Amino acid sequence: MKKRGKKNVFRLGLTSLFTDISSEMIFPVLPLFLTTVLNAPMSIVGLIEGIAEATASFLKLASGWFSDKFGKKKSIVIGGYSLSTITKPILAVASHWTHVLGVRFFDRVGKGIRDSPRDALLAASVNKKTRGKSFGLHRALDTTGAIIGTIIAFLLLRLYSGDSFRLIFLLSFIPGVIAVLILIFGVKEKDHKKDHKFKFNFSKLNSNLKKFLFIIVIFNLANFSYAFFLLRAKNIGVLISLIPLIYLVYNLMYAFFSVPAGKISDKIGRKPVLFSGFLLFGLTALGFAFIANRITIWILFGLYGLFMAITEGVSRAFVSDLSNKNIRGTALGTYHMLVGLTVFPANLIGGFLWDAINVQSPFIYAAALSILSSFLLLFLIKNNHKKAM
Repeated sequence: MKKRGKKNVFRLGLTSLFTDISSEMIFPVLPLFLTTVLNAPMSIVGLIEGIAEATASFLKLASGWFSDKFGKKKSIVIGGYSLSTITKPILAVASHWTHVLGVRFFDRVGKGIRDSPRDALLAASVNKKTRGKSFGLHRALDTTGAIIGTIIAFLLLRLYSGDSFRLIFLLSFIPGVIAVLILIFGVKEKDHKKDHKFKFNFSKLNSNLKKFLFIIVIFNLANFSYAFFLLRAKNIGVLISLIPLIYLVYNLMYAFFSVPAGKISDKIGRKPVLFSGFLLFGLTALGFAFIANRITIWILFGLYGLFMAITEGVSRAFVSDLSNKNIRGTALGTYHMLVGLTVFPANLIGGFLWDAINVQSPFIYAAALSILSSFLLLFLIKNNHKKAM
């Protein structure tokens, strides 16, 4: 990895770190704010998360295509981060669940604009031999921000006697601004000429990439929002003030194992690493369904974080490996779009199963699909670690 590439990876990671401090001050408490302050049912929580992620997904494809077409990735990334930073503090004045929906919508618009060109910018900064490690480092820094944000939320919930939810929402603006400044002044982009002949043809994609995208669709129909896992903790009697601390366990595992998972995938290939991650999620979901209590919930959140560490960065590295560099932004955008589009029905189905049947049923459903996905990955994707480009 060249010196400039290392700096880009690290500074993109710092941008994500401060953005996630901002986001994770909010996200662990937002489902609690919705259900305890605004009295929204679980089906509404699922609806909000589904709409938010679906919105981001459409834009991830568009922004990825635009960045490949016009060659300007950094300016698009800046716009996306800036929109999210401005939007989140508005939660402080929310008085109805529709207000939360509006904020989550525009926050995810920002995420949709930035994610694909940012991942393509990161992939362009390094070579294939270190790509897994680089994506892992980015995810680790991102999750370190989540850890810090979660700790801040926990301390405010425990120590502030007033409306701690709304104070958290307001304070989230500060790290968001720092993230945008690091991006503007610290990240460099190579000059790229505008490609007037750029075209993207899905049918010409690497066959393994098309199969992997199909498997991602199946898997993410089971991968509903973190909100379900947090509310499962509340359901078994965990104190509201302790829920951010349980979420911290998730983020610690995610941060600690992201780089090792990326390094392992660089050495043995992405497929076996992803297979183990999908299978682990299925088993963890079964744990949330059948053995969750005030003791085991800490272990289950740790396993949930380990699953994320194994799969998040490695999946993006795999898509980057299997796509030509001149369409990498669009390929990553397609991946992100499919993830979000399938998370939308996953959240709706999860919310419906929770309300209509019982709290265990969403997790049983998730386990079945994720275990199926792990074996589809095992048998459909060819072992071409050495040939990936």
